[in-house]
Amino acid sequence: MAQLEFDSEWRKKEESLEEIIKKYPELPPIAILEIDAHRRGVFYTDKALERLDESVHQVTEYTLRDKTQRKVPASLTLRDGSHLVVGEDFTKTSRDPYLVDVVDGKIVLTDQGKVYEEVSYWEKPAFFDKVTSRGTPMKKVIAARPQRYSIQPSMFCHFWECAKDGCKYCSYGSKGVKYHGRPDDLINLQDVEETMRELVKEPGRFVGVILTGGSILTGPKLCEDELQIYIEVLQAMGTVFKTKKWPSQVNSTALDKEQLQRLYDQTGLTSYTTDLEVFDDELYKWVCPGKAKAIPQAEWKKRLFDAVDVFGKGRVDTGLVSGVELAKPNGFKSEEEALKKDFETAEEMASHGVLLKHDIWHVGDNSIFRGQLTPSLDYYVRLTKGLYEINQKYGLSGDMDSYRKCGMHPNINLDRI
Repeated sequence: MAQLEFDSEWRKKEESLEEIIKKYPELPPIAILEIDAHRRGVFYTDKALERLDESVHQVTEYTLRDKTQRKVPASLTLRDGSHLVVGEDFTKTSRDPYLVDVVDGKIVLTDQGKVYEEVSYWEKPAFFDKVTSRGTPMKKVIAARPQRYSIQPSMFCHFWECAKDGCKYCSYGSKGVKYHGRPDDLINLQDVEETMRELVKEPGRFVGVILTGGSILTGPKLCEDELQIYIEVLQAMGTVFKTKKWPSQVNSTALDKEQLQRLYDQTGLTSYTTDLEVFDDELYKWVCPGKAKAIPQAEWKKRLFDAVDVFGKGRVDTGLVSGVELAKPNGFKSEEEALKKDFETAEEMASHGVLLKHDIWHVGDNSIFRGQLTPSLDYYVRLTKGLYEINQKYGLSGDMDSYRKCGMHPNINLDRI
């Protein structure tokens, strides 16, 4: 694929934010703005960066094309408490990104000079400035969003051992580049426990944790080694809690029912995610060929249904990388066709007690899908609204992945209205 070219005419081809807000009066304007900001990305003006305080805020540093380093806020919180999970480093789009600027003394989200919303930068937790007894910076052990922390037990994915098997939207995998790390290069359990003991000293801040990483397929049976990694890390984390269960989520490769039961019984885990990524079987085989070879979509669905038996209705969810179903050349030819299939599969999943969520596709520079065009704002709003309504129809609360615990799932973010 060619590098994505900026389309200077895109505003003439699509309905504007204002037109979409008027078109869907049942949705809060701030929710639609949030969707569009995720879709288009953000950049920071020099004035906005002057407000960045590294002693207070979380900072992301990335390398520009001229090899210089640029420091920017990790991300943004809107006035309604919802979080944007988007940064300059992965804002690759054929459309203008929103600009974060300072107007009348306030940090604001703007577009073409118009102020849309006041925002704030994510503050860093206190443990970010500490190190473990092994000398490991604690911010390298546990990452944090404003109210949720996350751990990646492993940075390896077997699907990228063979370049043609990697998920095509994945930013880690183009041109045969493997997912970071080795299958035996795992997080240190002592580091985890020590960092957790510092983390829980910040009362009232964190409402949950998620563990996720690449797929590890090895072991006596498929994914057995991956399962064991999650069990060991959760057990290390659990030493700091007085209760047997605590607000937690694992997002893993689809485990079978016996593995899921062990994961639940041997840890404090309370919710489980495994993402289908694409809601159409033929596109699943094209977009995620390694996943499809290891676990066909029908089996992946079965394992999700089995997970509901183990964790309970509303404690299991699955998501899609929304927009990849329209990727060229094999994706759906129209947004209507894509939405029809997405809602059809969503009904099937929700009827079995599986909560639905979607993440807006960011076209990574290092992905096989680099150069692709993401769908219209209207498409994303309709998808968000439709998935929300299907969750409501089947009595599925999005608490396990709410706007306080994540922020990346526009349809679940609507639960707060």
